Amino acid sequence: MNGAYTSLAEWFEYLNADCDYEKWSQYLYERLQSLGVTGGRGIDVGCGSGAFTRAFARFGFDMFGFDNSPAMLAKAEQLSRGVPRVRYGLSDAAKIRVPGGKVDFALCVNDCLNYIPPSSVCAFFRRMHACLRPGGAFLFDVSSAYKLREILADNVFCEDREEVAYLWFNHREADRVEMDITLFVRGTDGRFDRTDEHHTQYIYEQQTLCAAAQEAGFAVRGCEGTFGDAADRTRVNFLCVRA
Repeated sequence: MNGAYTSLAEWFEYLNADCDYEKWSQYLYERLQSLGVTGGRGIDVGCGSGAFTRAFARFGFDMFGFDNSPAMLAKAEQLSRGVPRVRYGLSDAAKIRVPGGKVDFALCVNDCLNYIPPSSVCAFFRRMHACLRPGGAFLFDVSSAYKLREILADNVFCEDREEVAYLWFNHREADRVEMDITLFVRGTDGRFDRTDEHHTQYIYEQQTLCAAAQEAGFAVRGCEGTFGDAADRTRVNFLCVRA
């Protein structure tokens, strides 16, 4: 059994193409503008294979992507060839050090914070505060408590494509959902190779994360659903500014 985002790294963006990275990136960019950030340097925490890092570099920002998965970072480097103003680094989210000093904004999106255990959440928010200039913006999200408890927990998902297939088994514990993902990848000889990964996503209430962000020195300017949809219950986007 492998840790999270080892074998899956190669296929992550391909399997998640329906999440509409272009629309998602544009939504984040517009929210940054609403918080007064129109240029400068940014960090993408839990950048994975770099979809948002690349998007914001194309928007004109100098970007640093950080992740704790070497496989994800290797894929990010591959996909970022030819994209200017992008650098990547291996780091735990609560220990990030940005080259060249403080940045104008930080992103931590697409469930990254769900992977941070409760014992490290306060340290994570303090580190983000330390990375940002005064007035800098911090956009983060989580899969909502509703989504984890009512949609993902104690459920099985699967998908079968021509070159790759997966089985995704979820089991809820008190404060988290334990996830086992089996990936089958077609080789050049037509046979499928199997790998297994284990993921843990923690369940966070909106009020808990607002309180932690405020305690670390952030002003929470808004909370909203997917792409700003007030009716959406599956994701919570937090719009924050370093006080």
